[in-house]
Amino acid sequence: MKNVYVIRHCKAVGQAPDAGLTESGVRQAEELAAIFMDKEIDCILSSPYERAVRTIKPLADQLGIEVELDHRLAERVLSSENHPEWLDRLRYTYDDLDLCYEGGESSNTAMSRAISVVREALIRENKNIIVVSHGNLISLLLKYFDNRIGFEEWEALSNPDVFHLSFIENAPVIRRICAE
Repeated sequence: MKNVYVIRHCKAVGQAPDAGLTESGVRQAEELAAIFMDKEIDCILSSPYERAVRTIKPLADQLGIEVELDHRLAERVLSSENHPEWLDRLRYTYDDLDLCYEGGESSNTAMSRAISVVREALIRENKNIIVVSHGNLISLLLKYFDNRIGFEEWEALSNPDVFHLSFIENAPVIRRICAE
């Protein structure tokens, strides 16, 4: 059996790629490290965004494991334009997975890149893998395995949030194990 722990980053000071964690987020990262110390983690993959890396760095340092950065785990770009109705636009992308706004990527495109990371991780020798990413991308990753996951589940995510995917065959058992 392989275990993939999907972690949404801790509370951050903003949305930019270089946005760090808030003081609360730093404490949350330390708490996450404590939660995972007994899980025999042998691989950590992370979005290159600062808030994702800072979320998992305390655990990586304690375990002596290198955080492998993967650009495919970066947050999905909904659109290159700022729209006041961005939330409605996001909702529509859960109904039409091929809907793509100017300068953005469709749900299917984002889902495919996230799934490619998990598929590659599953063929490695590692048994207990952590994947750190961002809310929208994580919800699409989970949707791939459970089509019932959608906009409402994205809205219900917290910072941080943790899902345990247990792989015995191709389809995992998904369990939410930690939410702020």
